[in-house]
Amino acid sequence: MPPRASATRPSSPFCLGRRQQHPEEESSRDSAAPVRKLDDGHLNNSLGSPVQADVYFPRLIVPFCGHIKGGMRPGKKVLVMGIVDLNPESFAISLTCGDSEDPPADVAIELKAVFTDRQLLRNSCISGERGEEQSAIPYFPFIPDQPFRVEILCEHPRFRVFVDGHQLFDFYHRIQTLSAIDTIKINGDLQITKLG
Repeated sequence: MPPRASATRPSSPFCLGRRQQHPEEESSRDSAAPVRKLDDGHLNNSLGSPVQADVYFPRLIVPFCGHIKGGMRPGKKVLVMGIVDLNPESFAISLTCGDSEDPPADVAIELKAVFTDRQLLRNSCISGERGEEQSAIPYFPFIPDQPFRVEILCEHPRFRVFVDGHQLFDFYHRIQTLSAIDTIKINGDLQITKLG
């Protein structure tokens, strides 16, 4: 039997923001019902195995929206671990300035993995205007039905992005107030296994 999480375990930089309902909750509601807010605290540094996460922690259901405590700053790292779906089209990981939908929150960096073209696209969106898209990478790092680890390291002039421990590219800041970048959004054809 896995050990129970203690109340003194340090929390990660993420406060859980939103999740989709479980299937049993959806059966009694319209499938287009809005995502429900959670009231139960923080994700822990290590979620352990998926079984432990299901039992002791809130589920990391896609689409996911979570708060980054204190926003970004030089030296801060965002970690996303997951498993690509078996027949993926795409998935995206975005760091944004809040989670507003109307008007849409500014997007500091959006990473979009497109499997049909084997591209990892990067862009930003500030005041509704998309920036210049970047696509050059040495290789496409994601494989259907396989786990991955994405690290987004914030440095003074840029985000440095690593996949499975290998640096793939730098993305220079287009939003200068780093502390305003306080939300992570994840959607598409993947399962999230850990955030940190």
